[in-house]
Parts: sequence; C-alpha cells; structure tokens
Amino acid sequence: MEVVVGEDGVARCWWGASAQDYQAYHDAEWGMPVADDFALFEKLSLEGFQSGLSWLTILRKREDFRRVFHGFDYTVVAKMGELDVKSLLDDASIIRHRGKIEATINNAQKTLEVRAELGSLGALMWSFEPADRVPAELVATTDESKAMAKELKRRGFKFVGPTTAYAFMQAMGLVNDHVAGCEARDRAAAARACFARPGVA
Repeated sequence: MEVVVGEDGVARCWWGASAQDYQAYHDAEWGMPVADDFALFEKLSLEGFQSGLSWLTILRKREDFRRVFHGFDYTVVAKMGELDVKSLLDDASIIRHRGKIEATINNAQKTLEVRAELGSLGALMWSFEPADRVPAELVATTDESKAMAKELKRRGFKFVGPTTAYAFMQAMGLVNDHVAGCEARDRAAAARACFARPGVA
C-alpha cells in the first residue's frame, strides 16, 4: 500500500489520489467515524449498489441516488413499493438493477426493525468494531466483517456479504485503514479517539 503526494502537497492513500472525485471523499469522509443512522443506511445501500462495480461509479452517482431514495431516509424508503421500483428501473441516472433497488427498500424495513430492537442501526454496526491495527496489507474481508454480514443476513438484510461489510466498516470509521504516512490517518485516529460509540438503548 502506497502513499501518493498530490500536486497540492498532501500525502494520501494511493487510491485517494487516483481521481479528483476520490480526493475530497478520501480527505473528508472515508475512515471518519459515523454514528448517524441515516448516513449509515446510505452507505450500506450504496455499498450494495457498488457490488460488482467501481466505487467511483457510485460516488459520481451519489447525488442521484440520494434524490431517488429520498435522501436515504429509511422511514420513507421502507414504504416504497413496486411502482417506485418500476420508476427507478427507468431512471438512467442510477444503477438500474432490480435486485439492488429492492434490497435497498428491504434493508430500510430491516433498519426500522433494528432500531425498534436496539435503539439504532449504529448500535448494531458498531458492535462489530475490531481492535485498532496498523493496516499491513490490503484485505477484502476480516473475521469481523464476516460476522457483521452473517448477522445482517440473519436479520433479513440483502446485498450485505463480507466484502461489502468490510468496505462499509472502512468507510464509516469502524476501522482506520488509511495507510501509514497518509495525512488523513491521524485525523481519523483523532476522531475515533473521541467518538462516542452508539450503544444499545
């Protein structure tokens, strides 16, 4: 894993310097801890759409996804039906995949169930936070991401395999996988140090 120093003099993870769209996402979002259920649901949904595609493709369509899924307000998405699915299948601004669209609606419904039981989606997701480590190699899954995916599937969530779960963990700050020497690594570490982990209500 490499650090790349950009034209602005900032040292970043190699992927964060690979495209302009990635740069802002890498610097301000990726790896920063998140507790907000709407943001967590959005990321879980977008990771599902990303399956089999590049994250850059999804990132460039994120505003369109937010528009068609009502800002990823799971209370609204949970009520979407077949007419909404058909409408989204005709919308070329997003990824037109019936299974992924239906999974997003299903997962909104499951999010409501988790919140009713545990108080928040964050309480469930953060229960899989692993011990801190210095990333030594790129990995696609971990024992924790496998456990997260297994529990989400048990609860009826869809498009949530171990690879998707680990990408979610990286993005939402459950792990700090900014490489050593990346300027965002220390910022993410500091944010994690003072972050109030959501717990079961």
